[in-house]
Amino acid sequence: MAAAGVEPNIKILDADAKTAVAAAQQLGCEVDAIANSLVFDCDGEPLLVMASGADRVDTELLARALGAASINKANPQFVRSATGQVIGGVAPPTGHPTRLRTVVDETLARYPAIWTAAGTPDSVMPLTYDELLTVTQGEALRVR
Repeated sequence: MAAAGVEPNIKILDADAKTAVAAAQQLGCEVDAIANSLVFDCDGEPLLVMASGADRVDTELLARALGAASINKANPQFVRSATGQVIGGVAPPTGHPTRLRTVVDETLARYPAIWTAAGTPDSVMPLTYDELLTVTQGEALRVR
């Protein structure tokens, strides 16, 4: 992250926040301002989707936008292999074995601070939308 010019401000929560709702409750923010780090199987390759915690990702819409045959929910082993992290703690590309193709939900641009996981289920960090795009080298897309 420092290489991208972003200095992380990691906050350790009082309890694990494996869901956007749990994180928002502990942070006192809207669930929409939580960026879920979701890893999908996109034609056999990992795809990281940074999506607002408010709604589900429309994988058919996303597949069409990316020109993919299919995008499916990844199993825990696929996520761990792609990121080196467990579901509930996947951070935007911090600590991943290799850079993942990344899509960033356009709706997150509405929030001055977006909270993302910071590598463990009880850690989070705030980023601006531009910082999130920078650190992930992600593509801004509509995901629902």
